[in-house]
Amino acid sequence: MTRAQYAHQLEELRGSVVAMSSMTSKAIDNAMNALLRQDMRLAQEVIAADRTINEHRWRTEDQALLLIATQAPMAKDLRTVAAAIHIVTDLERMADHAAGTAKIAIQTADQAPLKPLIDLPRMCDIAREMLHDSITAYIDDDEAAARAIVDRDDEVDALYDQIYRELLTFMMADPSTINQATHLLWAAHNLERIADRVTNICEQVVFTATGQLEELAVSTY
Repeated sequence: MTRAQYAHQLEELRGSVVAMSSMTSKAIDNAMNALLRQDMRLAQEVIAADRTINEHRWRTEDQALLLIATQAPMAKDLRTVAAAIHIVTDLERMADHAAGTAKIAIQTADQAPLKPLIDLPRMCDIAREMLHDSITAYIDDDEAAARAIVDRDDEVDALYDQIYRELLTFMMADPSTINQATHLLWAAHNLERIADRVTNICEQVVFTATGQLEELAVSTY
């Protein structure tokens, strides 16, 4: 195999990661919209799409393992392949969280909204922005960008704590809201975990660029 063919295979692997990130971001967005609009059809689409995302992960892992088996990549190329495997695993987990939120949308679709949902969509926007930027850093091999993205996880954590306190107040004031408030809390938890998964991607970007494994997600919040 020529060097050009080998480089093409690496680019195809990166392309698979990017494609999966787009699918995952769409699932996160659709799940939140399903919750906001109490749209059961959209929620079902998110749940159905989760299987497609899982299959994409498996195909991408197969691509990576085939590259290792047939090309024996070394140094940075090997780190690139290994990072791809880790990243698609985190993307698949994010899609699972999105599917979880979609299930919450279905479970609460027949209930009057407990309150206007403002902070949840904000959490979703930040998490999706972080995901987009982390994949851009992965494509560009940009260590500095990856490190900067991790700092934004504190914004998501702060919103999660704010939602937690507000929903707890609802539950204490009126026990009949406990079920619905708990569902909303789980939706917030899903978004908080998605942002945490993004920090894992950033760690893989740093690893690919430097060869050093570092824990970047040390919250200052």
